[in-house]
Amino acid sequence: MAEPLFKQLEKLQDEFRGHPPVAKWNPDLCGDMDLVIQADGHWIHEGTEIKRQPLVDLFASILKREGRHYYLVTPVEKWRIRVEDVPFLITQAAREGEQILFTTNTGDVVTLNKAHPLHLKPFGDPPQPVPYIVVRDGLEGRMSRDVYYQLIDWAEPRPPQEPPARLCQMWLKSNGEEFLLGEY
Repeated sequence: MAEPLFKQLEKLQDEFRGHPPVAKWNPDLCGDMDLVIQADGHWIHEGTEIKRQPLVDLFASILKREGRHYYLVTPVEKWRIRVEDVPFLITQAAREGEQILFTTNTGDVVTLNKAHPLHLKPFGDPPQPVPYIVVRDGLEGRMSRDVYYQLIDWAEPRPPQEPPARLCQMWLKSNGEEFLLGEY
């Protein structure tokens, strides 16, 4: 009989500091887990919020995306979970030299660059363009409102680069690259 998922996770956490190589793990699907990552960043298991941040961080470290589905994976188990928008919220932004760094709600630190680009997607009701960033392995994070306002403060306004756009554009520079933050 296979070890319980929590025991496997404890072993993996001891073995890997950071993120385990989930991209290399391809066990058979065990089923659906009653776990939802809500659009506001809360992790809900069987109707109850997981309030222990180390447990959320541990689950986030074994999160994998395949197509439009998300899974928690170990070398021997794979459980499908539900994600309402994206699995991460970007809760902090900082400048370090010529680069912008983002921190997620699970402690991942990501540099805005070619490997981790910023892009705009509609979010909310009514849908408005909001910045997202690739965090790792196809998993994305959405900017919190506070971070978005910080980025607007750092952005450089410019006239549109391509007609027929009539709106002024806001651009961010990081790591020698430029990223469109939005138009107004």
